Amino acid sequence: MDRTKLPECWQQRWLEQEFQKPTKIQEAVFEPLLEKKNIMGISPTGSGKTLAYLLPLLLNVEKGAGNQLLVLTSSQELALQVTEVARVWGKDLNLQVQALIGGANVKRQIEKLKDKPEVLVGTPGRILELMKLRKLKSHLLSAVVLDEADQLLQKGSGELVADVVGQLQKDTQLTFFSATADEAVKEIAQLSQQELLTVDVTKEDDSKGIISHFYLRYPSRKKVDALRRMAHLTDFQGLVFFNQLSEMGNAEEKLLYHGLSVASLASDQSKQMRKLALDSFRSGQAVELLTTDVAARGLDIPNLPFVVNADVPLTKESYLHRAGRVGRMGKAGTVITIIQDNQLRDLQRLAKELDIQIQEIFLHGGSLQTEPPIHVSEETERKIRKPSKPTEKIKKTVVGKEKKKPNRKRKSQKDKGKRRK
Repeated sequence: MDRTKLPECWQQRWLEQEFQKPTKIQEAVFEPLLEKKNIMGISPTGSGKTLAYLLPLLLNVEKGAGNQLLVLTSSQELALQVTEVARVWGKDLNLQVQALIGGANVKRQIEKLKDKPEVLVGTPGRILELMKLRKLKSHLLSAVVLDEADQLLQKGSGELVADVVGQLQKDTQLTFFSATADEAVKEIAQLSQQELLTVDVTKEDDSKGIISHFYLRYPSRKKVDALRRMAHLTDFQGLVFFNQLSEMGNAEEKLLYHGLSVASLASDQSKQMRKLALDSFRSGQAVELLTTDVAARGLDIPNLPFVVNADVPLTKESYLHRAGRVGRMGKAGTVITIIQDNQLRDLQRLAKELDIQIQEIFLHGGSLQTEPPIHVSEETERKIRKPSKPTEKIKKTVVGKEKKKPNRKRKSQKDKGKRRK
């Protein structure tokens, strides 16, 4: 990708966005996508994959020719994020972009489709629904992108994606992007009947910032207390991941009870609630955003300093994508996983599989420390409390004198004399 060969309006946009040179994935896929080749693009999280596929594919879109480019995403949040990016760059080419996601009013979406937007971004369920209603002209689509392809092709959504692809023309350009797309090679091969070019720049990519990985030992019953204490740390803002939706809900309730500014992002929330939660976190109003793996894919939260795993991720892919919310485009970040002693081996196994170094961290004295805090042992504490032998003798002597009670003794002798008389 030669930036100087982009349209002049995009060259100006590039400077306004304060981008430097194109990332490895942006360089590697630009020409093949422009030449309408089918591609599987693999690069680390936060390496600019969205622009990597949008820029060349938008250049192939013809203004006023109806629906031509479709981007399928694994979540509503990612769909809206991609829509925003596509609108910024598509506006310079006078292209219309429309989001088509579940949870939004389908009648309004159908009305907007009458304007024949050239670029569509959506989730598989809603896209398939509109195709079956014949409101989305699938035969016009010349290119389809599967963003976070391996997650889209998992059980549940994979069937929907297959049905969507089944509606396309045989010569429709298919592209697949993800940091872990290679985990779904078999599924991708089944969808793509044509020759597929694999572009993997994982080893060459240099866009990622320094990410520090830590684990924090905390009893399970006090996990929320750890989150509460983190929320009070200076300059802390964290995306907090849970494995279970129920645990996330309980934690949010307790943190709100303590008066903390937290929000939650869950799959069972309405579109408005999810947008409100994300907006409050992005603006810095919420110090913690509690979520599940629904927010682990593709979300870009500028300058996010912390990711906290309230539970040990169940798979290495889950850990990788959660951690990918920090360290994006050269920025530094920290990942902290809260564990119990019996979970350390599972976490170390994940770290080995991902080839990352992970060390223990301590939450003490209102700060995070890599050195263990100095605790007085029980034996030392007993010695401090237990008086030395000389002190004991003095104490016994004093107590003994007190027990003699001389006044009473004199009174007793006087009484004795009276009795003798």
